[in-house]
Amino acid sequence: MKAYSLDLRQKIVKAHLAEKMSIRKVAARFAVSKSLVQKLVKLQRTEGNLQAKQRGKPQFSHLASAEPEVKALVTGHPDATIAELCELFAVKTGNWVSQSAMCRYLQKLGLNRKKKLGTVAKPRQKESKN
Repeated sequence: MKAYSLDLRQKIVKAHLAEKMSIRKVAARFAVSKSLVQKLVKLQRTEGNLQAKQRGKPQFSHLASAEPEVKALVTGHPDATIAELCELFAVKTGNWVSQSAMCRYLQKLGLNRKKKLGTVAKPRQKESKN
């Protein structure tokens, strides 16, 4: 759902404060909830503006400002897995990042990760019943 426009927010608060209308009458007049009117009046008194706040969780990553460190980790540890790179990054910078964040950042930088080959499983031979 979209936030109410700034113009409507100002009209609601003005109707309550300047025109001395009750919260219930303002809510009925503008077809909004009583709690919205209360929140807007409180917001005007405490913050002094009625701008809608940004929705959602703020997007912040420790990786955004650490491009040289990440490149150094990848070149210094070419066979490291994503999990190992996360641990190395945490040791080096003191900031922990998730594996998915590290993977997205490596893709953004164009640094492909090859998987460790480890040991290759040998094909099992059938046992003979002699």
